[in-house]
Amino acid sequence: MHIDRMINQKPPFLSLEFFPPKEEKDWETFFGRVEKLRALSPLFVSITCGAGGTSKTNTLEIASRLQNEMGLETMAHLTCLGGNKEDINHSLEQLRASEVNNVLALRGDPPKEGATSLTQPDFTYAADLVSYIREHAPDMGIGVAGYPEAHPESSSIAVDRRHMKEKLDRGADFLVTQFVFDNRVYFEFIERMRELGVTQPIIPGVLPVLSLKSVRYILSLSGASVPGRFYLQLQEAHERGGVAEVRRLGIAFAREQVRGLLEGGAPGVHLYTLNQADPCLQIAEGIF
Repeated sequence: MHIDRMINQKPPFLSLEFFPPKEEKDWETFFGRVEKLRALSPLFVSITCGAGGTSKTNTLEIASRLQNEMGLETMAHLTCLGGNKEDINHSLEQLRASEVNNVLALRGDPPKEGATSLTQPDFTYAADLVSYIREHAPDMGIGVAGYPEAHPESSSIAVDRRHMKEKLDRGADFLVTQFVFDNRVYFEFIERMRELGVTQPIIPGVLPVLSLKSVRYILSLSGASVPGRFYLQLQEAHERGGVAEVRRLGIAFAREQVRGLLEGGAPGVHLYTLNQADPCLQIAEGIF
């Protein structure tokens, strides 16, 4: 079923994001953690595309197993930068064959410095991919991603929001945000997007902070910001009790953030699981 139809049927909801393990030997552990999280009855789950050295083949195979063996409505990330129409057609055919009926349409990351330059002109932006899928695979549900604090490569917040609107105007069904740590950022983003005429659901992303090292690395890549007070609390927690205390504080903060988002009117919450089950179970306990 298309995810946008499910969103309208079951507010408020929880959805979960996973990434493919780098090594196939880690799959058993991965699926064991997913099995634990089935207890939360997520509206849908998403699986990222080839992150950290994994391949698109892993994404497709894991998406198929989540959908067909675990009974979870699954959205596969699909990137277009550096690909061509034949690549996209092949991926869509594989997804259809696996009964995965939803994709998150993404541009993808540009080549790292020193890598071979891009030569394929078929797709430049995620909006191009959305248009192509909507025309050539009208049976596919389409989600897109958005940065409430603007994409790190964008020239301005206003320009970035126009790009996000374009993706939705070209046929995307809903938008999932990059993680935010300040709920006010999400609600202000919603207000601005509605003023632009966007009517589709916009789902906030929440990332639990499980260590200072990881959050510093993630923030350096994402363009998101952490409220100063919370960051100071994390530093104090690390000095007081190390990683375990930071983890406890991060889970408690995410739990209150989820409560605040739902109470403020968010249709649901997309939880970036980091492939960890226990923290997600603690965050969701008594809320979903």
